[in-house]
Amino acid sequence: MALIQARHVEDEIKAARPDIETEIVVIKTTGDWRPGQGETRLNAIDGGKGLFAKEIESALFADKIDIGVHSVKDMPSFLPEGLVMEHYIEREDSRDAFLSEKYESFNDLPAGATVGTSSVRRKAFLLLKRPDIKVVPLRGNVPTRIEKMRSGQVDACILSYAGLCRIGFEDKVKQVFQPHELVPACGQGTIGIEYKEGCAEVKEVLDQIHHAETGLLIEAERAVLQSLDGSCESPIGVHASRSSQDLFLVQCVVSRLDGSEFWHAKEGGRIETVAQAIELGGHVADLIKKDADPRIFEGD
Repeated sequence: MALIQARHVEDEIKAARPDIETEIVVIKTTGDWRPGQGETRLNAIDGGKGLFAKEIESALFADKIDIGVHSVKDMPSFLPEGLVMEHYIEREDSRDAFLSEKYESFNDLPAGATVGTSSVRRKAFLLLKRPDIKVVPLRGNVPTRIEKMRSGQVDACILSYAGLCRIGFEDKVKQVFQPHELVPACGQGTIGIEYKEGCAEVKEVLDQIHHAETGLLIEAERAVLQSLDGSCESPIGVHASRSSQDLFLVQCVVSRLDGSEFWHAKEGGRIETVAQAIELGGHVADLIKKDADPRIFEGD
């Protein structure tokens, strides 16, 4: 998946700047799943989402690479000092997808059915809807998770629809959840580009491939996450969208890990600049913090 994303960025750069020579450097990260790990979840204490970026960021600091290509949903709330992520490829589909060999939809699952996901957000939100099912960890790349499902390890699994589409697996999807049904992860379906702060030459190139509207949406979403200090252990869904020609809508749901209670907030507003996007996202986070149990942000 990471290689597909890197090639996408490379193609965008070549189209905008055919005079620039590019090279893709594949970096294995600590967050990548290995068979010996079984279904163990990433632990926030050990680095959480940052494990997907650690080695890439080290290569940036060492000047071994000029840019790092990431799935925005896998990035932590805050980046290391000296690095920035402010350029994005046009957002793909941000929704979650339901896959099963046995059932046609999520509602068709019988009581006690097992659903696999590596996301605490998906687990909590699914249990909000169906406390009678079992949600179990399921790690690996997309084909690996689907094969585990086919072998009977789980009855169904929930994956990013954009990720499935990127590898041509969209025909395996039985149901796509709308954002109001299962609020996506911050940045889901979006490729972000990280680089060293102050590198004017890199910024000049990335400015030419940056998708401005996607940038505003992601900055609003990340502002929510940063204000809530969301981590890999926080069941937080946040989604920004354009509601009309001039207005944007930002919604957020925060849940207890077991799905027993949740808090929801949404707010619309005009966004024309990054500063306005950050302000709107911060306001939505404030609404959540006003109502939610403060312990929810301390690991439940």
